[in-house]
Amino acid sequence: MTFPKKIERPALAAAVAAACLIAVCFGCSTTGQGALDVIVGPPPPSAVEPVTDTIHGVKITDPYRWLEDQESPATREWIERQNAYTDSIVGQIPGRAELRAVVEKLVKTDAVSVPIERGGRYFYSRKGAEQPLSVIYVRKGLRGAERVLVDPHPMSDDHSVNANIEAISKDGRVLAYALRQGGQDESQIRFVDVASGADLPDRLPSALYFGLSIAPDGGGVYYHLFTPEGSRNYYHEMGTDTSADTLVFGAGCPPEKMAIASVSDDGRWLIGHVMEGTSGPIAVHLRDLANNGPWKTVIDDGRSRSMADVAGGRLYIQTDLDAPRGRVMYADANNPESRNWRELIPEDRSAVLEWSAPLGGKIVAGYLEDVQTVARVHDLEGGLIGEIAFDSIGVFDSIGSISAGSGSFESGEAFFTFSSLHVPPTIYRYDLESNEKEVWAAIDIPVDSESMTVKQVFYSSKDGTRVPMFVLHRKDLVWDHRNPTLITGYGGFGMSLTPDFSAFGAAWVEMGGVFCVANLRGGGEYGDEWHRAGMLENKQNVFDDFIAAAEWLVAEGYTAPPHLGIMGGSNGGLLVGACLVQRPDLFGAVVCTYPLLDMVRYHKFLVGQLWISDYGTCDDPAQFAYIHAYSPYHHVAEGAAYPATLFITGDGDTRVAPLHARKMAALVQARNGGGAPIMLRYHIKAGHSGGMTTDAQVDELVEILSFLKWRLTAGD
Repeated sequence: MTFPKKIERPALAAAVAAACLIAVCFGCSTTGQGALDVIVGPPPPSAVEPVTDTIHGVKITDPYRWLEDQESPATREWIERQNAYTDSIVGQIPGRAELRAVVEKLVKTDAVSVPIERGGRYFYSRKGAEQPLSVIYVRKGLRGAERVLVDPHPMSDDHSVNANIEAISKDGRVLAYALRQGGQDESQIRFVDVASGADLPDRLPSALYFGLSIAPDGGGVYYHLFTPEGSRNYYHEMGTDTSADTLVFGAGCPPEKMAIASVSDDGRWLIGHVMEGTSGPIAVHLRDLANNGPWKTVIDDGRSRSMADVAGGRLYIQTDLDAPRGRVMYADANNPESRNWRELIPEDRSAVLEWSAPLGGKIVAGYLEDVQTVARVHDLEGGLIGEIAFDSIGVFDSIGSISAGSGSFESGEAFFTFSSLHVPPTIYRYDLESNEKEVWAAIDIPVDSESMTVKQVFYSSKDGTRVPMFVLHRKDLVWDHRNPTLITGYGGFGMSLTPDFSAFGAAWVEMGGVFCVANLRGGGEYGDEWHRAGMLENKQNVFDDFIAAAEWLVAEGYTAPPHLGIMGGSNGGLLVGACLVQRPDLFGAVVCTYPLLDMVRYHKFLVGQLWISDYGTCDDPAQFAYIHAYSPYHHVAEGAAYPATLFITGDGDTRVAPLHARKMAALVQARNGGGAPIMLRYHIKAGHSGGMTTDAQVDELVEILSFLKWRLTAGD
């Protein structure tokens, strides 16, 4: 739920491999719930201690408010009983040992991140097949010998501490890395002297950081800190105590907004973005550090969204100002105000500008054309030089995704990742002068890509809106209404679900299933208009779009409700939670991970106020009306027959409070009028940012896959 500061911020391919599931045939064991001989007993009882609030004249009773207290002995005992109940059911599903053997072969694979070049050194993370965690490496030169910089394995006996690259100085002499415990968003920031490999004495204490950049000379670091009072940005001079750090941006910023400052690559400029929650920057400010100049407002009109970067003395601005699908503007960095902007790359009404970056003395822009990615290279006057094409390589279908990688304005090389839903990602080094590319690293995951096909379909939502969806299946699949089918989606915060590689989806398809990714309103697939059509008072459109996707798959003969499952996490957890209570008849199984579900109170916990821009808040009477109307926790019906549901959360989730899943599991268990199990898997050392070892990932993936296989291969 954040936006990338620059193109070079790494998205670890190791995280992709960590999401890998397995490839076994559905037919290798008996089908049908009865044939599996799984005995489903009653869930453990949950004490009812009702608390009634009156909100804008409406009385709302919460029977499980006591479960909000995460550390109380009663809650901890309840969690133990819930985990035991889940164990008692999923432990009976046959074939788990065989499943585990195959899962381990696919999860325990090598993985590598996109490299970042600084000062002739290349930095990246890599995980060996037998390693639980990723290790940070450096090479001197593109093909030099690699050397370990940060190895998190000795930092915890249970391997619950992981390390991620946060920033690298321009000369490549200092690297900042974040240490996270058990999947928490909070991290401790450390610094390493690259030449010696030794940690520097400076440390930033464990807190919630949303951005960090090192001054080019390595003498200091600019960092964003999220506090209960709101966003604050500081400058830390290396070698000094953090108590002396200077506030440089964000003074007075309220908790529902984010103010993030970063230093330009040349070190002269400090760029400040103010975001409305996590829905994109609504204001941009610029400060000349070399001359100790004042902050200048680039844009702050309260309606448009813009991102800016400085390269070669120019300020480049990606904006939707008077261009809903995005365009690129530029200005002299000394006169950055919007009245001085000039258009560089005009809006393309047939595509959405997803990202842009000054690279190699050029401007590279990534577009979505009907949710399929295209990368175009422009000169500094906006002229189109050409496209970065990958579609002729290997077994790729024409449907694929180019992900922004790394590079700089001064360097002629850049790194990009290309993948398709069923083809693992490959990292390419791209020469911006010659337009030539070469493979830098390929993720080797044993998936039979050539046996699959991905297609894009379009269906009509409840109000007639045309919605796209990607469908992945085996080429030889027989359409008999019995195909186990899984749909996922997100629909929020302007985030687009492009056809990137999904090891989960590929494995599901190898088993004989159908995997679908629905591009719901609320995302950014068709620009800001598409986003706004699924936010605030329009949020129900997102759920309608998802339900319509399920209905379309049934009507077209892909599957039938007993064989249809849905899965989503975070805002996607809200999505599947809402569909669970609105259309329980339409699904055979639900996997709801790290979700928001009590939307009446979500903004009172953790960083919930950052999401008010997308959801609204029940403190506002008008917003309360539509939030309460869809809040999943408040629409669990007494006696309704709910499909089998697996909620997943954990103590380490410090982004979406795990109380949502705890309360919802208790309520659905208590009111369920059907015989399908409602289960909660509660992790003690995992959260929104991962934190699982490879073995723990295997455990969870075997559990999810076993659950879905059990429920969706049942007889009609």
